Amino acid sequence: MSAAPPVVAAAELGVDDEERPARVLSGFAGRLVGVVALGLALLSVWQVFRPLAQGSQYYLVIFLAVALPLVYLSYRSWWGPLDRAEGPSVLDWVLAGITLVVCLYPVLPIGIGDAGGGYDAFLDRQGMLAPLDVVMGGLLLVLVLEACRRTTGVILPVVCLVFLGYGYYGGLLPQDWSIAHAGLDVDQIVDALYNSGSGFYGTPLDVAASYIVLFTLYGAVLEFSGAARFFVDLSVSLFRRSHSAAGRTAVASGFLLGTVSGSGTATAVSTGAVTWPILRKAGYRPEQAGGMLAAAGVGAILSPPTLGVAAFIVAEYLDVSYVTVLGWALIPTLLYYLGILLSVEIDARRIHAEGRAPVDPADGPLPTPSWKLLGRFGYHFSSLIVIVVLLLAGMSATRAVVYATVLALLLAIPDRMLSRSAEAAAADAPVRHRWTRKTVTQFVIEALRSLSLGMRSALPVVAVCAAAGVITAMTTKTGLGAQLAALLVKAGSALSDDPAIVLATTAVLAAIALSLLGLAVPVTASFVIGWVIIGPALLDLDVAAPAAAMFVFYFSVLSEVTPPTALAAVGAAAVTGAKAMPTMWHALRYALPAFLVPLMFVLTDSGQHLLGRGAVLDVLWVSVAACVGVAALAAATGGWLFGIGAIGPVARVIAAAAGLTLLYPNPVATGIGLGLLVVAVVAGLAERAYRTSTDTP
Repeated sequence: MSAAPPVVAAAELGVDDEERPARVLSGFAGRLVGVVALGLALLSVWQVFRPLAQGSQYYLVIFLAVALPLVYLSYRSWWGPLDRAEGPSVLDWVLAGITLVVCLYPVLPIGIGDAGGGYDAFLDRQGMLAPLDVVMGGLLLVLVLEACRRTTGVILPVVCLVFLGYGYYGGLLPQDWSIAHAGLDVDQIVDALYNSGSGFYGTPLDVAASYIVLFTLYGAVLEFSGAARFFVDLSVSLFRRSHSAAGRTAVASGFLLGTVSGSGTATAVSTGAVTWPILRKAGYRPEQAGGMLAAAGVGAILSPPTLGVAAFIVAEYLDVSYVTVLGWALIPTLLYYLGILLSVEIDARRIHAEGRAPVDPADGPLPTPSWKLLGRFGYHFSSLIVIVVLLLAGMSATRAVVYATVLALLLAIPDRMLSRSAEAAAADAPVRHRWTRKTVTQFVIEALRSLSLGMRSALPVVAVCAAAGVITAMTTKTGLGAQLAALLVKAGSALSDDPAIVLATTAVLAAIALSLLGLAVPVTASFVIGWVIIGPALLDLDVAAPAAAMFVFYFSVLSEVTPPTALAAVGAAAVTGAKAMPTMWHALRYALPAFLVPLMFVLTDSGQHLLGRGAVLDVLWVSVAACVGVAALAAATGGWLFGIGAIGPVARVIAAAAGLTLLYPNPVATGIGLGLLVVAVVAGLAERAYRTSTDTP
């Protein structure tokens, strides 16, 4: 494989969309965390084929009891003198031990007065907890919030405390307020969190332990197998000779590498390390390049076959298969990347017109031809193909990803052999393919280490999902979701009684609320909160459940490129040396279609055709109209029409109006949008003719 800067996986970075930097562990602590993380990874795989007889909630208790202590050993406390960067402090060991006991308490077969007694006895006390149960549940609440603070920062724990405060003090609110309720006492709150299916052991943690961990392990193994290097090298090779090669390479690298990392921030940073020199040479400014890298990285989270974490929760909440969610995401993904690629093409032409591009975009050493790379290492695509095929064949997502992980591990063997052959050829040394006991042992150790690192990279998501249980439990117990949904619909009704205007207003308010929510909390928590509050509002307005869920999903993910806290843009700016805020605005420009397309899902019934739902012809015409609308928006934001060149303010405004109209899935609106686009073209031609006449001496 051609030489390239090393691609850093999310597990190695210790930095994910929902993660603070992890500690550097060594010595006994490093070995212990590595072994326990590996054991938990293997338990997750075992659960797929031999589920624990006591049921899924029993498994979640065991899973959290192992994962949560690892957070305290792997992540810093940030508590001044009590904190250590390169290893756990005494306090961390104590907290890890307490966490283990508190988490295992529901399943320990030890009677302690009227408490304890094992898992069945614990469940029998639901609604009537013993005092010790309340103490243990309260301790677990504190430990979960602290683990969440260590991994993601203080915002999400504060949000959880707000929901807890609402649950406890809700009875003190004026009873004529729609969000007032009778109030919950401490026992009721702990019971909802600790001994029910909607608290710590609810759907978010179930998804994390059953799906997210397995896909994270798969990504770590893909990195180990050499797939990440191959994807980036292939992207560099495919577009080396065109004027827009640099931008295409960055976008393709982000898409392919996103299947490995599953993280917008990690993908942007990893691809940036490889493609920024190419982008700089092609004439891209740092902020412009950073925005492109961030948009491409976040697009990977929105793209099949490995969508973001929240997509698994969508499948669970709607009780559909994961492959169904993949099908819903297919056309929006194509529209998203169409917008980015059109912007890339416009940028390339504008840069070339301004003389910032090199005379020959193919100068310098050529990479390995793409056909050679595909011939040698194209087998790395096979595990991704296997996932899709098995899902289409009706296999569960958990089993499909386990089989794909095993295949990726096996494919690491030829990768090692071919890499050694390339190294030997470069050094003009004899090629040795024989595997000795030492090389086999080293391979096995590295494979197990990749599984352990994959498990460790999932710890922040586990903490977030456990904390999200606080929000879902309080929302369910108090009925807050229905009340806030009613308020949202009421706000939309304040402008007009027309159902279409009410729906449009509610959708816009919901989009704004989700975007602002995503600035404060991680993507997973943003989706959970958005679904329990905004989801009912859309459903009350007769929006189909799939359209409402995907609307919430997309806006939860897009917070990664929304100023002022766009993490993917911040990471990309660090690579390119750009200023953060301008980079965020460039990322927003590239990702603009992704902010508008989800509105199409909910505004009319025809919008559901973008999710692949409906007759083929209906899906086709709505998709084509959306493609033309995205192209019009790209021309408006980039100031360039293909075949005409640079366009002025008048043509840009008309093109923007055409794009927005075409993104309203209605035959009349489509006709008006096409007419406006023709007017924009005529205005662009008129502007060009005027420029030509004024430039002529």
